[in-house]
Amino acid sequence: MLGRTYERENCSAARTLEVVGERWSLLILRDAMFAGSTRFTEFQRGLGVAPNILSSRLERFVEAGLMSTRPIGGEQATHEYILTEKGLDLQPVLVALTVWGDRWAAPQGPPILYRHEGCGGALRQLSICEDCGAELTADQVAVEPGPGTLAT
Repeated sequence: MLGRTYERENCSAARTLEVVGERWSLLILRDAMFAGSTRFTEFQRGLGVAPNILSSRLERFVEAGLMSTRPIGGEQATHEYILTEKGLDLQPVLVALTVWGDRWAAPQGPPILYRHEGCGGALRQLSICEDCGAELTADQVAVEPGPGTLAT
């Protein structure tokens, strides 16, 4: 079994993978974010994931603060899983993975499209310089040590 941590890595991407990098994790978050799934049975029915795996992932999301639970009135020991602000902040990540998949792993074309609810326009994600507003390509991005470099 693969480990879930990257102790030797002082890297925010590695730390993010520790929380959302396991199989099914991003699909569960996708369904919570874009399909409105909140109940265990909705996630299981929609994804076909084994109950023990789903339970483990949802518990991990609650522990990590990506989701919170809310009791469902009248039903004993039943609750919903609700994305928190921290969980909702993964929206651009999910859209970016989808855009990459649409380009490189969807030979028949995109299976779903993300659109702006207000006008119906397609989403486009960009890397933009905070100082000058330039739209950047990967070869225009430099990496330098940040304030967390010394923290280990």
